[in-house]
Amino acid sequence: MNDVLSMNRRRFMTLTGSALATLGGGHALAQGQKRLELNPTEFRPIPIAISNFVPGSPADGDVSNGVTQVITNNLKRSGLFAPIDQAAFIERISNIDVAPQFQNWKTINAQALVTGRMTRGQDGRLKAEFRLWDVITGQQLAGQQYFTSPEYWRRIAHIISDQIYEQMTGEKGYFDSRVVFVDETGPKERRVKRLAMMDQDGANVRYLTRGSDLVLTPRFSPNSQEITYMEFGQGDPKVYLFNIETGQREIVGNFPGMTFAPRFSPDGQRVIMSLQQGGNSNLFVMDLRSRSTTRLTDTPAIDTSPSYSPDGTRICFESDRGGRSQIYVMAAGGGQAQRISFSKDDTNATYSTPVWSPRGDYIAFTRQGGGQFSIGVMKPDGSGERLLTSGYHNEGPTFSPNGRVLMFFRDPGGSGGPSLFSVDISGRNELKVPTPGFASDPAWSPLLSSTPG
Repeated sequence: MNDVLSMNRRRFMTLTGSALATLGGGHALAQGQKRLELNPTEFRPIPIAISNFVPGSPADGDVSNGVTQVITNNLKRSGLFAPIDQAAFIERISNIDVAPQFQNWKTINAQALVTGRMTRGQDGRLKAEFRLWDVITGQQLAGQQYFTSPEYWRRIAHIISDQIYEQMTGEKGYFDSRVVFVDETGPKERRVKRLAMMDQDGANVRYLTRGSDLVLTPRFSPNSQEITYMEFGQGDPKVYLFNIETGQREIVGNFPGMTFAPRFSPDGQRVIMSLQQGGNSNLFVMDLRSRSTTRLTDTPAIDTSPSYSPDGTRICFESDRGGRSQIYVMAAGGGQAQRISFSKDDTNATYSTPVWSPRGDYIAFTRQGGGQFSIGVMKPDGSGERLLTSGYHNEGPTFSPNGRVLMFFRDPGGSGGPSLFSVDISGRNELKVPTPGFASDPAWSPLLSSTPG
């Protein structure tokens, strides 16, 4: 990734001060603030114009249009931006090296403008360039160029989307990421479940297992190259590590009894899981280098669904040690656990599938009560509980890499099957996530670590 166009970060506040004032209540992002707080009742998305990327030659027209469309879709689906219909454009950008006529963009109420160009070099590689403009002040906020193999054009579009998102909101984007999930096909009584992976927008679906055995609870490693998951084959279920790049898999370990909910530690060196022994289950952690296992809980209860805090010092987990399933937090090495889930409006509510936000500020959960399954968030001390969406059988939240969005699955019951949905942590912008068929148990990857090829 090479910065070749001027990137005047000192002009960042000029745009965010004007554009983010549209978020409601006169809110603007203060300089140095790293997090965008939304007022769900007064929010208005930022109007942004995304001009068609200029093709370097007629042969580059399709990829230019494709990149433009992916960026537009990403920003629109985030719920923070309102891309303006190109039919309203007064000016058509044909040369991104010439400053736009900003009055033309002010006339259509754009507060930001994206321009770009896609050209193909003599070696066949693509060169992608983009600029982000503050329409109000006429200042350029960002500009970069990337070189890549033609097959990675979608990833470049996601990377550019992340750059725009970060400049406009003050927090990292999440578009250049993947989601692993369980793909479900066939009739309900003979459902075939395969491990599948896709881009966060539903493109580039790839099947990782054949469906001959039941797969559950896939989870990404922090380095994005490995997945841990459970598989029910012949005999007891096993926990596997799957390398995305090579397609190789290995058994984490052979454990007596049932094994549940494996998940990586933040450094990727350990896998924490729940092992059933008799009528109860406890939490164990395995060091992936030495393959040594340490027991973390020892109670006559069911402890499961452990998830590390981002700094690796604590874990949250689900336990019925108090009589009903609730969420507890304890030190990563074990010890005294503190219950943090206490419903104020339903004393019979149960809590499950906790997962810690990548930025550490929230724990997401599934709450069941009153015939409803809700997806919600609370702070790690249990305060500030908010339910984001409720309905029949919502379950299994997973955070986007920046902690802004939750993905989960919803199963309406009957003859249908589960689908994936996403929702902003403010409770806004609930969307169905496109998948080839039925889908459940999503897990979001970290941002991919490098610019492709």
